[in-house]
Amino acid sequence: MIAFAGNSLLCRVALKNSTIGAASFTTIRLISGAAMLWLITGRGRSTDVGRGNWVSAGALFGYAAGFSFAYTTLPAATGALLLFGAVQVTMIGYGIRKGERLSGLQCLGLVIALCGVVGLLLPGLSAPPLLGSLIMLGAGGAWGVYSLRGKGAGDPTRVTAGNFLRAVPLAIVATALTGGAASLDPAGLWCSVFSGAVASGMGYALWYTVVPALKATTAATIQLTVPLLAALGGIIFLGETVTLRLVAASAAILGGIALVLQKRRPDEQ
Repeated sequence: MIAFAGNSLLCRVALKNSTIGAASFTTIRLISGAAMLWLITGRGRSTDVGRGNWVSAGALFGYAAGFSFAYTTLPAATGALLLFGAVQVTMIGYGIRKGERLSGLQCLGLVIALCGVVGLLLPGLSAPPLLGSLIMLGAGGAWGVYSLRGKGAGDPTRVTAGNFLRAVPLAIVATALTGGAASLDPAGLWCSVFSGAVASGMGYALWYTVVPALKATTAATIQLTVPLLAALGGIIFLGETVTLRLVAASAAILGGIALVLQKRRPDEQ
């Protein structure tokens, strides 16, 4: 979870304190992540089923690009909260569409979480930039789609490696179209490499290694810590301030999702 939160911090540091552009950060992050995952999965020698596909790669690129462009204006904590909320709502919504039933308490939790998102985005002095917020919500939706498509697709680490590799040319085209390559500098370069190779590549590999040993609800609940870790990191390393609006929205979004993730009683299944 520290690695996942680290992605928010590294992206925000790079875009705030260097001249690297969002497109370039995305491209280098994906290249570095693909290289690390390629090494972790045995340098492509295995013939195991599950090496990704172009549709999932497109969703991965949509997440990575939206993530970077949103962080040109959003603080680390706000961005992580919006991203996490959008991911969870997307996956919960898909489950409901497929016929999953929620208990009354779970429905209440979903409503509370959605109200938290709306409350965070309402106009006001402490409201985050609307465009950046909408882009981050879109990035979270893309990651939710990517996660859903990855279920049952084979070895998750190998699938992720294949999708990272396929997403690279999409990112290169985006960088070329925006002229982002001209804005590279050492600080931004190293932040993007570390984000891709360590926080993304190694972080995903570690997560997929331990998640089979966890209950689904436990794994989902653990992820509630990511926005909190990002907020703490933003305060310590970026000097960001936490507003009352953000605290209230965090409590509503994370608390609401925690209620949704609660296991239903046998008579409610």
